[in-house]
Amino acid sequence: MQETINRQIIITGFLFIFVVLIFEFTNFDIDFQKFFYNFENKTWFISKDEVIADLIFYSGFKKLFIGFSILVVLITIFSFFKKIIFFQEYKKGLLILSLSLILVPSLSGLKSITNVPCPTNIIEFGGNSIDVKILESYPKDYIQESKHRCWPAGHATMGFSLMALYFLFKTQRNRNIALGVGITIGILTGGYKILIGDHFLSHTLVTMLAVWLVILLIVKLVNKIKKLED
Repeated sequence: MQETINRQIIITGFLFIFVVLIFEFTNFDIDFQKFFYNFENKTWFISKDEVIADLIFYSGFKKLFIGFSILVVLITIFSFFKKIIFFQEYKKGLLILSLSLILVPSLSGLKSITNVPCPTNIIEFGGNSIDVKILESYPKDYIQESKHRCWPAGHATMGFSLMALYFLFKTQRNRNIALGVGITIGILTGGYKILIGDHFLSHTLVTMLAVWLVILLIVKLVNKIKKLED
């Protein structure tokens, strides 16, 4: 099990670097984003003012995620104090899921230091900023009015953190379903932000890989706790 996790960590790390470099040296982000922007009306595919879309994919989802996270953490704590067979069987998975739900969203804190603009910020899509990628620097003579906070995709970290559900289940079939659910929710929440112009495709893909990498590191840490061995 540990060898498999180590191998996945290495593969995910390489994929992360590969995806960053692909988008760093191409204009794919800009070209892809053009599909969702109306240059005549200067509007995005989905308006931020659409209440239902916001409720389902953003504000409502955030509340559901927080509620779900609190419930999982409480059940996890309960499993450590109550010797109930059901909870004992899933104690390790619950701990992995709890730590993932708590720690993974903190990746969004990187936005405060990366200073990468959103699609809505750049001149190409009606903003006032030049397009600067994660490995690039702003020109020395460029005057920036305020720092940008768009890399990685913060909102998507919550959706993708649910990929940790994979380690809660015992059978491979259920694990695959759980992983698929986590990826789907991450894509939906991240995709919504792409359609309203808040993120590029690369932001979401990089976030997915970064989240999976953090989850794998959490699994590796939890596996070292002997008291949790099945």
